[in-house]
Order: sequence, then C-alpha cells, then structure tokens
Amino acid sequence: MSECTHDCSSCSANCGERQSGIEKEAPNAMSCIRKVIGIVSGKGGVGKSLVTSLLAVNANRNGYNSAVLDADITGPSIPNAFGIHEKAQGTEEGLFPAISAKGTKIMSINLLLENENDPVVWRGPVIAGAVKQFWTDVMWENVDFMFVDMPPGTGDVPLTVFQSLPVDGIIIVASPQELVKMIVGKAAKMAEMMHIPVLGIVENMAYFECPDCGRQHKLFGESHIEELAEEFGIDTVAHLPIDPKLAAACDKGTIELYAGTWLDELSAKIEKMLND
Repeated sequence: MSECTHDCSSCSANCGERQSGIEKEAPNAMSCIRKVIGIVSGKGGVGKSLVTSLLAVNANRNGYNSAVLDADITGPSIPNAFGIHEKAQGTEEGLFPAISAKGTKIMSINLLLENENDPVVWRGPVIAGAVKQFWTDVMWENVDFMFVDMPPGTGDVPLTVFQSLPVDGIIIVASPQELVKMIVGKAAKMAEMMHIPVLGIVENMAYFECPDCGRQHKLFGESHIEELAEEFGIDTVAHLPIDPKLAAACDKGTIELYAGTWLDELSAKIEKMLND
C-alpha cells in the first residue's frame, strides 16, 4: 500500500480520511478573511510566535487589518506578547476575538481558560478540533491578513490547519544550528504535499549585535540559510537578531512598540498578495 500524501484529489482510495471529509471549513458567517498565512517550523523553540507577532504588527502598521489565530494550544504565547489577559466574549452568532491596543484581532486558548496558567492536557484530535473552532466559531470581521501561529512539527494541528483552512502561503522559521536543514526540509516538504507555497524563511537568533561596537557576532556559527532557501526554491530570506529588547517586549506585552526593519521585505511580499 502506498504512503498517503493527504491529497485526496489525486487518490482513488476510499479511506477513512476521505470519508470523514477534508474540504475547507467555512468560516463563521460574520467573518471576512482575505489571506491566511501559516507560520511553521519543524521543531519548537525557534521563535514562531515572535515572527507571527512581528508580521501581524507590520501589517497593521502598513494600514492593513491583521489578525492572529494562535494554533499552539498547549503552548500559547500570543496573548501575552500583545498584553491581552481578558477573557473572550461572545453571542449566539459566535465568539469575538480580543483586540490589541493597536487593533490586531487575536484568538487563543488562553482567552478561554479560567486561569491562563492552567495547562491544556488534551489529546491530539481534541486540540485539532479546538483550532478548527477558532476558524468556524470566531467572528473575524474585516481581516486582510490572518497569521496562524502553528505548534512545532508536522502533526495533527498543522495538518488540520492545512486541510481545513484556505492557507495562502507559509513562512518557515528556523535557527542557525546544525539541524536546520532537517527542520526546514520537513516544513517545506509538508507544504509541498499540501500544495501550499512557501513565501519565505526567517532565520531567528541569526546574530547578536554588540551595543558598544556595533559588530555582529554569530553565536551559533555561520548561517547556511541562503543555501537552503535556494535548494528548496524559496526566494525570500530574513534574519532576526538575538535582541534582548524584543524578548522584553514579548514578556511585557508591548510587541506592538518594537522598532526594527528585519521583516520588511517579507511583509511587503505578503501584502502584495492582495493585489495578485
């Protein structure tokens, strides 16, 4: 039996996955979402939530209505980065996303828990179902760009997002370490299987800039991310530094006040999608 690629359009098997249906889920009737961008990585701890937050902030600053769907159910960090700690409200029509100080719409499991520090001890299918409900039950009104902060790896949740949401492209986040080729490769190959374009790679923790002399120090060794991007046919690469101010902004809930141009080229490419 051949390996399942999860692409039912090219398969004649009458398997359980086909029977259960993997058509794109319809969003809430009150939603209007123009573009959906997934932020992914083959492993955890590389800064997906940071990149997701910065891209949403950039879109907002550039005059677009941005939103973040926090699909990392067991490790949600988006609300804290934006300084949001209140609980989500709703009506019979659905749930309202929280709105940040600068206007970014956000939905995360932390907005639904009685205590945001409570652990989410759920099995994979339940977690995937919750992510799907963030799409179907939340009223995402007038959103130009929705950024989906994925959990690490290629398991239930990324698969659910790729199959259920109309994802227009993904951003791969990696760090400059020896395993980077495997990390990028897993994410890129999953996107290829799902027929979703890779819009760019962000190398986080790429360097540390000395505040005294201004020199860049590559603490994890020389980067090979451009070579990998060429190998996988990805034409946009961004480098994020190790910056204590960025970490402090996430901790304090002030990510919308950051200053930096590292992701400007990538943001411009994403924003151009509205006119393509």
